[in-house]
Amino acid sequence: MMDLVSIESRQSHRAPEALVPQVSTDPVAPEGKRPGFRARLRAALRYAAPALLGYLAVRAVGILVMVVWGARRGTGGLHRLATMWDADWYQDLALHGYAGSVPVPGPHGPYEAYAFFPLYPALIRLADLLTPLSVQYAALLVAWAASLAAAWGIFAVGAHLYNRRVGVLAAVLWGILPLAVVESAAYSEPLFTALAAWAVYAAVRRHWVLAGTLTLVAGLTRPTGIALAAAVSCAALWELLVRRGGWRAALGAVLAPLGFLGFLGWVGLVKGRWDAYFRVQDAWESHFDFGRSTVHSLAKMLTSSHQVWLAEVVVAGVLAASVVLFAVSVAQRQPPVLLLYGAAMLVLALGDAAYFNSRARFLLPAFGLLLPLAAGLARIRSRVSLLLLIGAGALCSAVYGGFLAFVYTNAS
Repeated sequence: MMDLVSIESRQSHRAPEALVPQVSTDPVAPEGKRPGFRARLRAALRYAAPALLGYLAVRAVGILVMVVWGARRGTGGLHRLATMWDADWYQDLALHGYAGSVPVPGPHGPYEAYAFFPLYPALIRLADLLTPLSVQYAALLVAWAASLAAAWGIFAVGAHLYNRRVGVLAAVLWGILPLAVVESAAYSEPLFTALAAWAVYAAVRRHWVLAGTLTLVAGLTRPTGIALAAAVSCAALWELLVRRGGWRAALGAVLAPLGFLGFLGWVGLVKGRWDAYFRVQDAWESHFDFGRSTVHSLAKMLTSSHQVWLAEVVVAGVLAASVVLFAVSVAQRQPPVLLLYGAAMLVLALGDAAYFNSRARFLLPAFGLLLPLAAGLARIRSRVSLLLLIGAGALCSAVYGGFLAFVYTNAS
């Protein structure tokens, strides 16, 4: 465990292959040769298996509660996961593209598909073409596969920086967050989290070209791709200038922001003005106001006589807990790329003027904030106690997800 000890100092005593354990013998390769890709993949899967199985178990609880809740209300739980909130936008893009998507009138201007980044709809379209599933369930298939890849990436980072037990707990904790229902819904957060986790893993292992490439792709997934791009680019430049990282670090720094900037540039070309993407976002009242809207919403909750919903209290709690966990992450001296990413995600979540209840969802990909909590839970030596805590968390997360999906439907 950490005891607020520098993670980087621990790294000097770790084996270089923290995620993939060394295979002592390989029946295919000659003795002394590096194991083949399949052998290394099997070893990696075995190593990550407790995290993946644990994550699947807690999310299965969430999906089961959704199915039962939906059945009691005469609505299919899976159908609700595939269609709630902005899911229709992604599926409409998958079927019709940007040019074929019809704007929807709104109080602050038309809602347009150009507000949504293209990678997730493109993968939905691919799944729709390759499988017999409808577009709605193709969207779920992509999201569920991405959430499993995200859990693996979170485990990889946790196991590399701390140890295997912490990595497993970090992946499971991600699956029982208050807004974990989004991980099982037709939304882009699971895909972005998967790309972000593996990009950070590549960066902490100084594979800068891979980190930059994954960040470029993540920048085509969500607007928060700018947070990941800033973190990876800054970390790569630090490697280049201080540690003389060479051309790989330079190339990684250049690649990282190209996806995000490329999409914004394309929207500008299509609509004929450089700031077109930001003007599209005006319909959702989404712009950076340096936290004024967040402060106003919190003050209103504390001082106003209007009804305060459970969802608002949960969001406020998530924001407060995230700030505290980030401070602990700094004290534990996480690697710069992880701290920069967490800081940038917090700045965007706290500083945006968008709908207050969306902010907990915005922070869902900030998985690095879970590592101190996972390290703390890893101290619990009683397996029964740990399973009871995780089980209670999974049940609470599942019930809260059903509440957001079927009762308080304006949660995001």
